[in-house]
Amino acid sequence: MAFESHIEGILGRHRELASLMADPNANSTNFTKYAKEYADLQSVVDAATLYKNALQERADLEALLNDPDMKAIAADELQALKEKLPELEKALHLALLPKDETDARNAILEIRAGTGGDEAALFAADLVRMYKGYAAVHGWTFDIMELSESDLGGVKDVVVSIEGINVFSRLKFESGVHRVQRVPDTEASGRVHTSAATVAVLPEAEEAEVHINEGDLRIDTYRASGSGGQHVNRTDSAVRITHLPTGTVVAIQDGKSQHKNKAKAMMVLKSRILDAQRGKLHDERAADRKSQIGSGDRSERIRTYNFPQGRVTDHRVNLTLYAIDRVMSGQDLGLIIEALIREDQAERMASLQGTAA
Repeated sequence: MAFESHIEGILGRHRELASLMADPNANSTNFTKYAKEYADLQSVVDAATLYKNALQERADLEALLNDPDMKAIAADELQALKEKLPELEKALHLALLPKDETDARNAILEIRAGTGGDEAALFAADLVRMYKGYAAVHGWTFDIMELSESDLGGVKDVVVSIEGINVFSRLKFESGVHRVQRVPDTEASGRVHTSAATVAVLPEAEEAEVHINEGDLRIDTYRASGSGGQHVNRTDSAVRITHLPTGTVVAIQDGKSQHKNKAKAMMVLKSRILDAQRGKLHDERAADRKSQIGSGDRSERIRTYNFPQGRVTDHRVNLTLYAIDRVMSGQDLGLIIEALIREDQAERMASLQGTAA
């Protein structure tokens, strides 16, 4: 009964909001607030409507079982409906899960070569291409804002802005240590080496969300490094911003415009500070959780890419795919991400049900 009452309350609030938005006397501030709440409730309303209609249809079909002429048809349709109802109920419970307001945002992707020297940097470059391919699959833009390369063409560290629909919701579980096992091109004996790279995915901070005092910043400008000749930047366009209270440092030398580099650096800085705030809040709320899904714990190895065996294993959901080429191209990375999303949803549903009990 409590569940049905909760659903009816949401449906009632949705109708009330529709009336409030239709009120010609509502000011613009209130209208915006009502419209946002109305939109936030829409997915629950849609799922609840489908579920309620199915329940009513079940009642109607059960009544028809008493009609000799309709009994056979009603029985067949009732069986099909009973098989469909659990999925509709699950969809409703998923819609009721608390929303992460950052899910719909763009993301800042940071990849750094870890242990393993040149091979780690080459693997970090492979990860950059993997995420670029995955972004292309979804029609997202992939903009490299800062890049430090190794002598062999690998990536020491990179900062990327990814923009599109629901970017953070699909990439947020990628944060962590990614391990690779393969024979480096420079290995004459054919021995398998293990190296690693760290990935951090941050939700892009909104302008009013993170307040930074100008007095808390140290801003340094310097000449961007280049490959020599015509590529050397002869102006101090590179920007390094240090947030003194937290010690957070961001350096951007992407373009020739100091103004644009400063704006990009501020965006990354705010996103890092927001991520730290979210991490602290998450730790406080989830200190007793056993699973690391969604924690963004970057000290933990989350995935292994084994090239000799052609497999990729995500250790959080015990999922192994023998399609390493398709994963590394970004085409099948979604199979792993979908599994992580389902695991997170199942865990949160179980947590909610435990709380309700």
